[in-house]
Amino acid sequence: MVAPNPIFSNQAPRNVKKFRATVIHDIWPEVLFFTLVALIVTLVSTHTNASLAISNQMLTVLGTALGLVISFRTSTAYERFSEGSKLWTSIASASRNLAQVIWIHVPFERDDNATEGKNTMLEVMIEKKSMINLIQAFSVAVKHSLRGERSVYHEDLYPLISFLPRFSRPHSYAEDDILPLWYTSGMDIQKYHAIRSMMRDSKDNILPRSDSEPVSGADVEMGQLDDETNKKRFDPESVLPIIPSERPLRPARNPPKTYIYHYLPFLHLFRPLFRRFKRMREDDTPYHRSLTGKKIRPEMVDSNVPIEITLHLSTYFASLMKQGLLQPASATAMVNAISALQDAVANLERIKSTPLPFAYQVHLRMSLWLYLFFLPFQIYNAFRWLTIPATALTSFVLMGFLEIGQEIENPFDYDLNDLDLDHFCLVIQRELHEITAHHRPDTDTFLFSEWNQPFAPGDRRHAKEMLNDRNHPYHHKEESIHYIRKTLLKSWREVNHVTRKP
Repeated sequence: MVAPNPIFSNQAPRNVKKFRATVIHDIWPEVLFFTLVALIVTLVSTHTNASLAISNQMLTVLGTALGLVISFRTSTAYERFSEGSKLWTSIASASRNLAQVIWIHVPFERDDNATEGKNTMLEVMIEKKSMINLIQAFSVAVKHSLRGERSVYHEDLYPLISFLPRFSRPHSYAEDDILPLWYTSGMDIQKYHAIRSMMRDSKDNILPRSDSEPVSGADVEMGQLDDETNKKRFDPESVLPIIPSERPLRPARNPPKTYIYHYLPFLHLFRPLFRRFKRMREDDTPYHRSLTGKKIRPEMVDSNVPIEITLHLSTYFASLMKQGLLQPASATAMVNAISALQDAVANLERIKSTPLPFAYQVHLRMSLWLYLFFLPFQIYNAFRWLTIPATALTSFVLMGFLEIGQEIENPFDYDLNDLDLDHFCLVIQRELHEITAHHRPDTDTFLFSEWNQPFAPGDRRHAKEMLNDRNHPYHHKEESIHYIRKTLLKSWREVNHVTRKP
């Protein structure tokens, strides 16, 4: 997502790349066409006896109506953009809440029903951390789903869910027994068992990822090849587990590559010639623009990965309830968090899959084209040679706003104007790791210490000193609460006085 005011800033030379965030690539053919119409009208009316000027009575009425409709179109698209941002915030909030319930409220001490003994601390920690990894995987799976990347074989997703069961029944390896999560991802059973046998034979059980295998044509189309320069500079996937996979892992982020066409829009027309000169096939590198430079929207795909992750989280919740390990309040918080994740992904899919009605978009665009086409005929008598730049400016402004609405209507792709889904996922990852780094110490170890002054500024003694001063009125059985409240009132008066500006 582009930072505010990307052009006029202290880093203007660096932000030249942000030119790709504009809609010039999408509107320059229309702007050029209407400018040529204005040029023809001006030349014919000036150098011939024929006058192409017509009455401008309809100009004001149609211009006002189109301006209001285009404003409504842009506002509606921005509402979808804003709602998408709010839903990702709710995913982050629900992920934090769910992780805190699992890490803090699920007890570490428990009985093992299988051995009739106690579960070790290591077993419980592995269980909790694995489920929190699934929470992290949920946001990543939603990101790939919204971007039309259906597979689970991504560098930032597969290591987090690779431990989930692959088959519906134990010791059953038929094709029909593969669970939906892996079946829709094209799991290769033979490679799966080969890798598992290699891991059992390996001493350290750590093998390199299988992304060194030859890349097929389908993998190229899905974006197997990534920018090595950017990867060396920023590689957040390096902190994830190293898990071998039966299929090559695609990059966590695979935006369209940048070419000179992104900075000089008219060069899009010569792109086939350049590609032939470089002896490159059209499908060697994914290119998400048409011959004129207009963005090609990715197709919508269905993904069941987020749903299945919430199913595993719900299964874990049911297991905790069956063992009686959750208090009612904690159980309610856990259910609400899982429900919030499910509601968020459902609403995100609604935004993704329900654009504005086709008839509305077509009628608005056709009306705008007709208005801009007849604009030079109506303003020639008043503007003369200025008809050409006036038409160009008007078409640039109106077509630009219309295209901006089209641009932000689906804010989940790789465009610079889209939401930074990778940033959202990395923030959730950092927060979940921060939660699991908390060791839940006994409150007595830090509350009643010399580093805590709970009654300041009314009483600036530390907690340990107040506890040791047994002769203080705080320790009187009957009147202690009176003196404590008196101290707190003194604190309030001093704070109220000091924090107010004179």
